[in-house]
Amino acid sequence: MANAVWNVDKVHSVIGFSVKHMMISNVKGTFDEFEGTAEADTNDLTDASIEVKIDTNSINTRKEDRDEHLRSADFFDVENHPYITFKATDIEKKSNDRYDVTGDFTIRGVTQSVTFDVVFEGEAKDPMTGDEAAGFTGSTKISRKDFGLTWNAALETGGVVVGDEIKIDIEIQLRK
Repeated sequence: MANAVWNVDKVHSVIGFSVKHMMISNVKGTFDEFEGTAEADTNDLTDASIEVKIDTNSINTRKEDRDEHLRSADFFDVENHPYITFKATDIEKKSNDRYDVTGDFTIRGVTQSVTFDVVFEGEAKDPMTGDEAAGFTGSTKISRKDFGLTWNAALETGGVVVGDEIKIDIEIQLRK
């Protein structure tokens, strides 16, 4: 089958993250505004072209004061770096429905190679619109320091307020 152009269906997709807070719990959040395309054959993603652009201003941790701090120059510096981007550079099939999707991940002007463990969840026709849809889930872990996100504060009890490791989870529905 030939590659088709698919667009991220934002209404049926989530880009989320979690990070240790005060060394004792995880704070979870999402980015509510994003877009992406994949030029792909869903039967074999190994030659797919995938690009995603995330609006950093749309960060949502359900606490406005924290979100404003994350938008500031201490973290994402949204004024100078309005987007996080991902562009796939290599896709390796691991099993029938699992892939390692490696690409250039850019946060705050710093680009690193990051690999997502991606599962193809299936394909279906939407009964409401007639559109063909395909679902994917994926995850990765990054070091925020690798992207210049170094702000922190020490705790009286030892440790720091914000952990270094960020877990990123995606649930993406594409529409042809």
